[in-house]
Amino acid sequence: MSDVHITPEGLAAVQKELEELTIRRRPEIVSKIKAARELGDLSENFEYHAAKNEQGMMEARIKELEAIIKNHVIIETRTDKNVVGMGSTVRFAEDSADEEMYRIVGPAEADPKAGRVSYESALGKALIGHRVGDEVEIKTPSSAYSVRITAIE
Repeated sequence: MSDVHITPEGLAAVQKELEELTIRRRPEIVSKIKAARELGDLSENFEYHAAKNEQGMMEARIKELEAIIKNHVIIETRTDKNVVGMGSTVRFAEDSADEEMYRIVGPAEADPKAGRVSYESALGKALIGHRVGDEVEIKTPSSAYSVRITAIE
């Protein structure tokens, strides 16, 4: 896995999730598997297969979180508030639409519904390097639209 760009808050959230999975969830699932095993024939034991499936998904997530922590590169808070970059919070509006606000983060912590977009996304790529007042064209696979940057925080 290559470098994972992440904000300090994002790294703290990843570490908290990893701790939750390894300290609390892992023992719970082991207990579920043990209890299901005691029910007898494993070939037709739904509880056992469900618990094993849950364990597999959780272990995959733990590996993913460990890789993020191992390969993280902190996105520093930007000192230049005049130009959009990784870590910037950008306010913009499309034509007469309401103003929107997103923080430019790494792919590991991107969540558009929570106001965080990846610098690798169409929106993130388009906004980086621009200033307040700039008209920016956002090109998506199916269309393109323009926004005007109203503030950079």
